[in-house]
Amino acid sequence: MRALKIAVAAVIVILALLLIVGIPSGFLTSAIEARVERETGYRLTIAGSTKIGVWPSLNVTLRDITLEKPGDRDTSNRVTVGRVEADMTLASVWSGQPHITELKIDRPVLYAPLLRERTRAIGAPTPAGSSADANAGSLAIDRVTVSDGAIVMSHPRDRVENRIEAINADATIGGDRQIKITGGARAGEHPLKFAISATAPAPPVGRQNIPVELTFEAPSALQATLSAKAEVRLNGPIVLINGVSGALGDSAFNGWASVDVASKPLVKLDLDFQRLSLAMSKAPAASGSQESQGSKDSQGSRPWSNASIDVTGLNYVDAQVRISAAELNIGDARFAPVAIDAAIDGGVLKTSFPNLGTYGGQVSGQLTVDASSGNPSYALSSDLTGVRALPLLRSTADFDKIDGKLQAKIAVRSSGLSQRAIMSNLNGTVFANFQDGAIRGLNVAQMIRSLTSGTLSGWQEGREQTTDLTQLSASFRIEKGQATTTDLTLVGPLVRMTGGGTIDLGGKTLAMRVEPQLVMTTEGQGRTSDPLGLGIPVVIDGPWAEPRIYPDIAGVLDNPDAAYARLKEMGKGLFGPGGGFSALGGLGGSAPGAGTPGANGPAGGSGQADQLGELGKTLGNLLQQGFSQGRSVAPNSPTPAAPPAPAQNDPTAQAPQDSEPMNDLLRQLFNR
Repeated sequence: MRALKIAVAAVIVILALLLIVGIPSGFLTSAIEARVERETGYRLTIAGSTKIGVWPSLNVTLRDITLEKPGDRDTSNRVTVGRVEADMTLASVWSGQPHITELKIDRPVLYAPLLRERTRAIGAPTPAGSSADANAGSLAIDRVTVSDGAIVMSHPRDRVENRIEAINADATIGGDRQIKITGGARAGEHPLKFAISATAPAPPVGRQNIPVELTFEAPSALQATLSAKAEVRLNGPIVLINGVSGALGDSAFNGWASVDVASKPLVKLDLDFQRLSLAMSKAPAASGSQESQGSKDSQGSRPWSNASIDVTGLNYVDAQVRISAAELNIGDARFAPVAIDAAIDGGVLKTSFPNLGTYGGQVSGQLTVDASSGNPSYALSSDLTGVRALPLLRSTADFDKIDGKLQAKIAVRSSGLSQRAIMSNLNGTVFANFQDGAIRGLNVAQMIRSLTSGTLSGWQEGREQTTDLTQLSASFRIEKGQATTTDLTLVGPLVRMTGGGTIDLGGKTLAMRVEPQLVMTTEGQGRTSDPLGLGIPVVIDGPWAEPRIYPDIAGVLDNPDAAYARLKEMGKGLFGPGGGFSALGGLGGSAPGAGTPGANGPAGGSGQADQLGELGKTLGNLLQQGFSQGRSVAPNSPTPAAPPAPAQNDPTAQAPQDSEPMNDLLRQLFNR
């Protein structure tokens, strides 16, 4: 008898433990799998254990679950779940209407295929009042929690896989069919946060409208929180989203949308914003905090990035989009008003912006991105009219050296997988014309004067320096990243320059040859006698952030002292290859306006003209006597021919003059 009591007690303890810990229920696996496939058409496979606990409530736990379509060989279209746990009341189970108080889903992964082609949907949509609706209505769930979920979208043949990970969500369903979902996720390195509120329709569901409210935060893409309301209706595989209204930050918007998810998604979207602000990632700043370092970086001292630019996603969605806004902000760039039409079809994005307001002017054009092949291609054609150049270039290209009214025509195309590849493969034409502005940070006239005594390394930048310009224009023909121009023209109150050359867009280097001229007065600058040229071309060569600038004479880089001595001996100086006589004569008393009020300016300027005239006469005498031999010297001669010795008894003969007084006078003249 004692042994029997011990055995009964042991059985009771074991049963109690089983009720608390869970009863192994592998025998239920086949029944559950068959029921799910019969009700949904999908095959459920339970590879792990199944347990049932009955204390303190009925608890069912399933592990290692896979849900997929029968006969579907595409393994990228399935759902896997690490663990599902459901808590139910015993009374609801006895009544035949299960009431789940909490459903926990741990490590679910939705695998969705990325499709390149749209296919017709097979089969008709589920009609209203079907058995599926009835069964759904008989099951009540109070709360659903999802932990550590993921969505994996892939195209194995293209070796493409995009993931949304770390999905954690909490959904509650009230007695009035109010559904509230809150949670977060991560797309790559970008955090996401969402909150959804909806009212589920009463069965049968049919084609009833579902009021939905959404709040969405994506700090890396949107500069403010997105909140919206809409009426959502299901029409077979098409999700209709009507009556969209909401706000992005404090900017309201409205419109409509639809998504066809039968195969490859087809998105149609029409939204109108008061103000749309989009974040734009910038290249990481270079090391060093000094202002000069930052200035060089802004001009492009760093090479183009070799990081891959991924546009393959255009192959897996078709779209028809229209976005309009009273104001559009992309990073630091500002556009107002905006109307953009875009279409994606077969991996090709075509965008048109017929009338884009930009910084006091207008921009129109088309942008095409073709991602259908392994090497994406790009094409841009655009016209800019009356656009303020400084804010546009500063906000879009981090370039702040040119201001003025910009008129431009751009027609370029390229291909490549990175910034460097795109710039190196660029082809097309560009014309740009800046008017009534300034070159900031540079004093071109001072640079030209500096070239009379030495070569320059870099642009000789300074925060307070500027060069006023009336016009700066050039047209470029671009082939394989080499932009060539023959009509570079700069016209300003104190300087003029013409020239041409090649810009290596991929390597960020210059190979230019220009003819600079100085204008000695801000009055009468249109007269052909005003400009005074350097006399020989100037070469601008090397990295465009810090090029070498020097006169185009032999040996100037190998032996600068000898080259500049030869330049002075040849009489070129700043006044042209004629030895300086005709140019300096313009500074004498016979020059127009030198002693005549009103010729080059008002009468009050005659004193300065007289002073310059006396200085010009002295310089002319020095050049006649000290550099007359320079005219007979060939440009490549190592030393000039010695002048003939004067006759001993010739009273008109003069001794050779020292060149230092001439150099001092030149410096005095051009430092005025």
